[in-house]
Amino acid sequence: MSQAIAVEKLSKKFVLGALQRDTMLRERLVSLLRSPFRGRSASPNILWALRDVSFRVDAGEVVGIIGRNGAGKSTLLKVLSKITYPTSGTVQVGGRVASLLEVGTGFHEELTGRENIYLNGSILGMKHGEVAAKLDSIVDFAGVAQFLDTPIKRYSTGMRLRLGFAVAAHLDPDVLIVDEVLAVGDAGFQRKCLNTMEGLRSGGRTVLFVSHNMAAVENLCSRCIWIDGGQVCMDGSPREVIEAYMNTFANAREAMADLRSVQNRRGSGEIRYTGVEYLTSTGEPLQVVRSGDSFVIRFHYHAHKPVAYPSFGLRLYTEFGTLITDTSTWHHGIDIPLVLPGDGYVDLHIDFLNLLPARYYFSLWITGAASPVHDNVEHCAQLDVELANVYSSGRMLDSRSGIVFFPQRWKVHEAILAGAACKAGEK
Repeated sequence: MSQAIAVEKLSKKFVLGALQRDTMLRERLVSLLRSPFRGRSASPNILWALRDVSFRVDAGEVVGIIGRNGAGKSTLLKVLSKITYPTSGTVQVGGRVASLLEVGTGFHEELTGRENIYLNGSILGMKHGEVAAKLDSIVDFAGVAQFLDTPIKRYSTGMRLRLGFAVAAHLDPDVLIVDEVLAVGDAGFQRKCLNTMEGLRSGGRTVLFVSHNMAAVENLCSRCIWIDGGQVCMDGSPREVIEAYMNTFANAREAMADLRSVQNRRGSGEIRYTGVEYLTSTGEPLQVVRSGDSFVIRFHYHAHKPVAYPSFGLRLYTEFGTLITDTSTWHHGIDIPLVLPGDGYVDLHIDFLNLLPARYYFSLWITGAASPVHDNVEHCAQLDVELANVYSSGRMLDSRSGIVFFPQRWKVHEAILAGAACKAGEK
């Protein structure tokens, strides 16, 4: 079987704060004016986003790439897509490559949706007639027929994403590179994406698929690569790699009492989460959480300086990375004008936990007016939900019943009961 991708000892270095070669002349002049006032002895802050990464992908393989935020996954895809170049090592990608790395990648803002479809086709080396033959299919998939002749700059984020994926998947790429396409868009669009990638796999196309949705990776991919700290930690069958990756979160329960020790986080750091507690409604520590419980989740934080209008938020995931909910103080319309330096906490009151018994993980974030992200910590706290007699029937619900349950009442019509009584009388 022929190789579609060959990566050998790939490394990528970023010098933080340094101007890149494609910086505008105006920014170069500002840098020159500032340089006399900077300390000459300060050493550059170097970040190795990738370090000695090697792997090969055969034509027709669908390979999932997993890892925490900041692990180097997106940088790897950008190098493979020739959006950025490696510091060292070699990369070989055969055939037409279509990439969807960010919303609107490859679009020209002033051109219409129709014009951008033809532009992307020409970049891939397709003739005008070839693109025209696929135009209706692309437009139908993206659902943008009404806005096809509208400039892309007028499109919403969802419209850009749908058109971007439709173009990338339908213009006959030999290699399709997709980064977190399932993180945006509604459920219907996500199903379309998965079905399309399944079709590409059956058609012998090569797909690199980055996602935090472990269930999608396991179901779609024939192979999985786990990247952490810019290096390949494991490369093998999706089930084995995902299991090893998820096991790294096994200490979340112990670590959640002291999030200050968590190193793998991003943000300005002006305010950070320091701990998570589960409490009863009266403020006592809660040892066991059961389906149907009411309880309080207390999020401790420390602010190093005054922070204006912070928003405290969380995302709750299943054990396999399916997002259950994304919520925050902002969603509830709670404006916090100022947080003073020092320690503090915010409480999230859960009136009725309608999760079924299983293990779940929290990812926490704090955003603000001055900085887009103050703190972001992935899979840092674990929530184990235990069995409970939620329907007072003596029959416990477990994880086989799904993810969530709803307060409900069944009513059996009297005719059914009468029929049952007659049947019993006949016997």
